[in-house]
Amino acid sequence: MMYWIVKTEPNAYSWMDLETEGEVVWDGVRNFQARNFLKQMRVGDQVYFYHSGAEKALVGLAEVRKEAFPDAQDEAWVAVVLAPSYRLSSPITLRQIQDNPRLREISLVKQSRLSVHSLDKEAFLLISKLAV
Repeated sequence: MMYWIVKTEPNAYSWMDLETEGEVVWDGVRNFQARNFLKQMRVGDQVYFYHSGAEKALVGLAEVRKEAFPDAQDEAWVAVVLAPSYRLSSPITLRQIQDNPRLREISLVKQSRLSVHSLDKEAFLLISKLAV
């Protein structure tokens, strides 16, 4: 299993939208590194859902339901299907992540403009502990 973070502006597509819809085709990614991460996603992988913009926080945990397939808008790119697992009882802010010495090195902090990030298992577990 692998672990990921996807970022979205909540006014464009929010965690509540995902909960309401039950699943979403995660498409429209137009960055080569983010695309390559989407290609690596496998069914069952865990995906933290991050609200960017003013909120800057992880708000929920989703799961990959369908692996990479051609993006309907442009087949040179890919999409995956995500479904919500659960909403975090308390959002985990970017500040909380930055304040943890081990998490300062994750791509969410180092490459903040990237829309899809990979996480190693240790980072995923550390973030999970912050969610409790």
